[in-house]
Amino acid sequence: MANEVEELIIFLSIPSLPVKKEAVNIVRGLTGSEDGLRSLSNYANSLLRSLTRLLSEDKEVSEPAAEALVNLSQDARLAAKMVEIEMIKVAMDLLYKPGSSITRLLVMLLVNLTQLDDGITSLLQIGDEKMQGLYVMKLVRSFCRSGETDDPFDHVGSILVNISKKEDGRKMLMDPKRGLLKQVIRQFDSTSPLRQKGVSGTIKNCCFEAESQLQNLLLISEFLWPALLLPVAGNKVYREEDTSKMPPELGSALSIEREPVKDPEIRVQALEAIYLITLQEAGLRAFWSVNGPRILQVGYEDEEDPKVMRAYEQIGSLLVNSNGTEEPSTTTSK
Repeated sequence: MANEVEELIIFLSIPSLPVKKEAVNIVRGLTGSEDGLRSLSNYANSLLRSLTRLLSEDKEVSEPAAEALVNLSQDARLAAKMVEIEMIKVAMDLLYKPGSSITRLLVMLLVNLTQLDDGITSLLQIGDEKMQGLYVMKLVRSFCRSGETDDPFDHVGSILVNISKKEDGRKMLMDPKRGLLKQVIRQFDSTSPLRQKGVSGTIKNCCFEAESQLQNLLLISEFLWPALLLPVAGNKVYREEDTSKMPPELGSALSIEREPVKDPEIRVQALEAIYLITLQEAGLRAFWSVNGPRILQVGYEDEEDPKVMRAYEQIGSLLVNSNGTEEPSTTTSK
């Protein structure tokens, strides 16, 4: 098998299109099995470089090459090697090449590579003062401009979740001068479950910075509270006596019938984000100011998933322990 793999890699670089096409299709097939991956991984350096070169060629070879790289990048060791040979730069350059037929595959490749710390650092362009944040800005812009059914940029939400797991990524997204998190949050009303999960996961991760960045979060509260509270507001149409105590963006949405958020993971992420915000005194006051406790009370009554119910109860305990069932005082005296 060793000699056969070596020959395949040689064929990937031969000028003849039919030969390259046949070779890359065989490689793609091998990446679909554990035995094939094991054989190919022994030649990672030459294989990955050869497949990378094919990404900029005709669709007949670029698509199977991209599929092979996506499969290979699921192996952490091979993904690390890809980051080392600047695969993220290659992917970002090709992602915006006019007429590209591998956009979705390149985005999926970036999802896998940003599961590594070094991959996140590479995408954030840390260390390059002039270019730092450019890739993320481009991805957010594409994520927010697109949105049609089965959009190739839907997976950008997963990239944002990955980079927001690191402090550098969270700070970049939350920088008010860049305004990236605000753009991302506004995508929560998408009909794509993948997008919704990406947005909710990104918000939750960013809320780990609530202690130091609460003001930046509250600056976008017009978009933040609907993204966090509507998924956990239950199915009922709210009464006017409740909605009158909410800002218009919440009250209007809860005054009518609406499609429930069916994914329990999104509901848990929303509740965890609310919890992180309400751990801060100013965050707790902001939560009360939008009638948040009432929304969670109604939502909890409709909830059936045990994990989601525990997330509700965690916030409930915080509310009770912080100041009973009354709205916190705005004074600082004890």
